[in-house]
Amino acid sequence: MAMTVHADTCPVFTPCFLLRELAKKRENDETYSTLIKKDKIFRHFRFFFIHLHIRTNRIEIESMNILELSEQEIVRRQCLEELKQMGIDPYPAAEFPTDAFSTDIRDNFIEGEEREVTVAGRLMSRRVMGKASFAELQDSKGRMQVYITRDDICPGENKDLYNKVFKKLMDIGDFVGVKGFVFRTQTGEISVHAKELVLLSKSLKPLPIVKYKDGVAYDKFDDPELRYRQRYVDLVVNEGVKDTFLKRATVLRTMRRFFDEAGYTEVETPILQSIAGGASARPFITHFNALNIDMYMRIATELYLKRLIVGGFEGVYEIGKNFRNEGMDRFHNPEFTCMELYVQYKDYNWMMSFTERLLETICTEVNGKPEVMVGDKVISFKAPFRRLPILDAIKEKTGYDLYGKSEEEIRHIAVDELKMETIDESFGKGKLIDEIFGEYCEGTYVQPTFIIDYPVEMSPLTKMHRSKPGLTERFELMVNGKELANAYSELNDPIDQEERFKEQMRLADKGDDEAMVIDRDFLRALQYGMPPTSGIGIGIDRLVMLMTGKEYIQEVMLFPQMKPEARIPQSSVKEWEAIGVPEDEVYVLRKAGFNLLTDLCGQKAQGVQQKLGEVHKKYKLDFEKPTVADIEAWIGKVEGM
Repeated sequence: MAMTVHADTCPVFTPCFLLRELAKKRENDETYSTLIKKDKIFRHFRFFFIHLHIRTNRIEIESMNILELSEQEIVRRQCLEELKQMGIDPYPAAEFPTDAFSTDIRDNFIEGEEREVTVAGRLMSRRVMGKASFAELQDSKGRMQVYITRDDICPGENKDLYNKVFKKLMDIGDFVGVKGFVFRTQTGEISVHAKELVLLSKSLKPLPIVKYKDGVAYDKFDDPELRYRQRYVDLVVNEGVKDTFLKRATVLRTMRRFFDEAGYTEVETPILQSIAGGASARPFITHFNALNIDMYMRIATELYLKRLIVGGFEGVYEIGKNFRNEGMDRFHNPEFTCMELYVQYKDYNWMMSFTERLLETICTEVNGKPEVMVGDKVISFKAPFRRLPILDAIKEKTGYDLYGKSEEEIRHIAVDELKMETIDESFGKGKLIDEIFGEYCEGTYVQPTFIIDYPVEMSPLTKMHRSKPGLTERFELMVNGKELANAYSELNDPIDQEERFKEQMRLADKGDDEAMVIDRDFLRALQYGMPPTSGIGIGIDRLVMLMTGKEYIQEVMLFPQMKPEARIPQSSVKEWEAIGVPEDEVYVLRKAGFNLLTDLCGQKAQGVQQKLGEVHKKYKLDFEKPTVADIEAWIGKVEGM
């Protein structure tokens, strides 16, 4: 049995009373007394996490060094400890019921009426003016000004809540609760006059606060990688970021309502699948230990949703995550959100009209009108959209008519006439056409355009065109130069479907790692009979990009995939100790800029000692700095390696 307790050994925080108390209780225990007396336990700049093992009567210690914190973080921890010493819980558990948001306070203000409110939020700024102060709180709806006076929040003789807690121990970023009344200041700003003030949560890291001078912003938190990696900070300090995700929620809410009102059912299908089916893409592979088999993260929901149409649902849809083990760029993320809808007794012509109504409704709901500004372009989702066969689009943009051409003829046009360097020998006819369209056509369609009637080689799950041999009843919706939706008159002939799957397997044998595999259970479902059906898939992330005018997919995903966070390489404590550096001095070396053993190579001992001395002095460390001889010995050992 073990329990974990926390004690601070830095004198600017609190004495290590916990260890002392443990020692008192177990005075006869040699392990305790030995540990307590060891000087290294009471180094004056470290936190210790102490694991007390009841049965074995031993204490294990692992530390996080205070020198790994910034100066502001150290000061905030000092404030944290002072609050605790004053008997103030910096992280109270009790509910703090609020009854107003910042927007309500402004919208419902009545001149002359002192409406009592209880509000809470994050402290974003503070202007202290003696016995009175102004603070700005940020809640989930916006910001509000709070007027605080010493005698209002400290009606008795003890003024510590104002003089010490509010003025000195609270920091920007702390969450506070306020009870008071609404009034208008002399400058005309609607504010809350505080009668009670309580700390709800102490912030230990300083927020990046944007400063303005002469209309110029300084210290902006605008590095894209930092913003995406620390979205929690981005949401707090950058205006408009939260609005993007509120609009995303509106997109999803409107889409669900549109489908529900049409009578269709939202369902959930497996994310872990034994076959990566329903699309042409490279899957993520994982292992299912219980069954000892490899599984795939789904690349599409299509085949399971069609099984439900076989089972008798009129219409089904799913909004969920798909995973494709492919590249990352401004339009692609390996984990993305997709909506797929399947409706019985419909075809792709009906689906085009349905999609036009859907997108016009969503755009109007999000933006108040069926148009949206993306960059310097106005995109209109007002129906109807243009409809253009894919081979006509290629002829329009390249001058080459591919209708009726063989695979070799199309390869010749792509390689020899169009000089395309991306063509691979494994590409079949469908892949060749797709590459040509992607290179010369896709990026040119800014306004919503249905690209229709794809060759059968590009569409293994699509019904053959009713009047155009070799083509299928499929469309892709292009908007702002990218595919937004993909839809079919679904193939429901099980024999034809099996032949299409086999052709995909032949492409896989040629080296196409995105070709589909045969799903035997899906074929079995089709053999029971599937009614005429139309289906569509819409990329939610790209749709939100369009509806919010964003040009990067990462802007509309709360936590997009990122490369592992870069960290400063450091030699381990054990590596430093191996050349004679005491453990405590390792952190001083790092603070002085010596992260690797090799950083000492070529250094003069006197210069290193001076840098270490500056750290000792700044942080008032109570152990001796190393001598020049000590440092020379370290340098010698490193250079001799």
